[in-house]
Amino acid sequence: MKNLFPATMLLSAALSASADVKLNELFADHMVLQRDLPVAVFGAAEPNEKVTVAFAGQEKSGAADKDGRWMIKLDAMKAAALPAVMTVTGKNKLTLNDVVVGDVWICSGQSNMDFTPGAYHNALDPLPYDEKDFDFPLLRQFHLVNEPSMRPETGIVVNRGNGTSEEAASWLPCKPTTGNRFTAVGLYFGRKLQQETGVPIGLIKTAWNGTRIEPWISPAGLASVSELPPVTGLPTEYKSDGGYPSTWHCLFNGKIHPLTRYGIKGAIWYQGESNGDEGETYYQKLRALIGGWRTAWGQGDFPFYIVQLAGRFRASDAPTGQDPAGGDGWAKIRMAQFKALGIPHTGLAVAMDLADVREPGDIHPKNKRDVGERLALWALARDYGKKDLVYSGPLYKEMKIEGDKIRIIFDSTGSGLTVATKKGFAPVVKEPNGRLKRFAIAGEDKKWAWADAVIDGKTVVVSSPAVPKPVAVRYAYTMSGDDCNLYNNESLPASPFRTDDW
Repeated sequence: MKNLFPATMLLSAALSASADVKLNELFADHMVLQRDLPVAVFGAAEPNEKVTVAFAGQEKSGAADKDGRWMIKLDAMKAAALPAVMTVTGKNKLTLNDVVVGDVWICSGQSNMDFTPGAYHNALDPLPYDEKDFDFPLLRQFHLVNEPSMRPETGIVVNRGNGTSEEAASWLPCKPTTGNRFTAVGLYFGRKLQQETGVPIGLIKTAWNGTRIEPWISPAGLASVSELPPVTGLPTEYKSDGGYPSTWHCLFNGKIHPLTRYGIKGAIWYQGESNGDEGETYYQKLRALIGGWRTAWGQGDFPFYIVQLAGRFRASDAPTGQDPAGGDGWAKIRMAQFKALGIPHTGLAVAMDLADVREPGDIHPKNKRDVGERLALWALARDYGKKDLVYSGPLYKEMKIEGDKIRIIFDSTGSGLTVATKKGFAPVVKEPNGRLKRFAIAGEDKKWAWADAVIDGKTVVVSSPAVPKPVAVRYAYTMSGDDCNLYNNESLPASPFRTDDW
């Protein structure tokens, strides 16, 4: 993932060509502009040069500053799927075609966000590759490939594919010839939004394989969370050690900050595997990440939707899945992701049931379609006015001790709870006579036993003869996930949970 030119060099080159008005690389044919917000258009020109931007009946002018940088703001616009032309005029004239107005979503994280659809179509998918799966011209992606940096960057480096006229565009409409270059999670997320609303959807893919969360956090975000210690001794220049970028702030500076003048609707985030041994500290880092990004954009509490890590390994495989106490592998980080629902305007797409049982050690579950569509349900319900939509599986709310049993009460039960299974890409299959698995129960001695768990209305009653005076319950609190089987009737899985804090 190496770029030919650092972002700062691109900006310098643009400024040196001072005879011509230049646009930041975010502005190009096929772009999606964010609706309902003032639209900042920006670039470079000769110092003090007058620049005029015309689009959709608006014409606004301004002048470049002494360094040759300019920004002009258009008034907020409603969604517009009919393509329009934008012109930018100074000493020269630039014309951008096929510009639409809709919603722009940041798609970020590590490899599970970075990977493309082609890696995930396989024989288990009941909807194998079909050209119409990718024929959504009002769904568009911008792929940012900037390098890490130790200072906030403004220049943009874009992935232009193989250089053909269609695939070299910086904003790619989703077509049979381009859809395989989209983030798979983002494609299925955006496709469902576009199908359900008719609103043009723009995706900005800015992800990096193998990265921890720390490089994506802004300095302001870190400073805002008192539970995280300050970071000192950071280098002034980024130097790669040949591995994954890990230096605090370097990916925020290089791959997020350049986007912050461009209006967005929100963000989706799939990361955590590289922080998989954490628990509470990852929650605090999520607070820093989300708060820092929101501060950088200055758009208030824009929606931020998180993918909870999928299951890994079969439940029957050692070393995971055997101990009812759980706590192995990614169990704790999933609790941190669940806790992040307490941050305003966040959501959680549960993926515990999407482990690839054919490749149980793989951290990259193949089914990205359900991940993207589960994220989209949160957005449709929270941001697109789908009031009666069930958008989440059961989420632990509280427990009540009833003698030798514990009753678990949930949010997001939909029309009711059910036992069900899911295999690969196939639909969820309900098992009315099935037995709930992966529930464990403990008394004050903190000794855990596998429990009997029974659905009772919209609650689950948990008990075990080995624990006559129970005080705590855990569900799916383990690395493995292929036999977790609590769903609501809308086929959405329950999040793993624990009622204790031991």
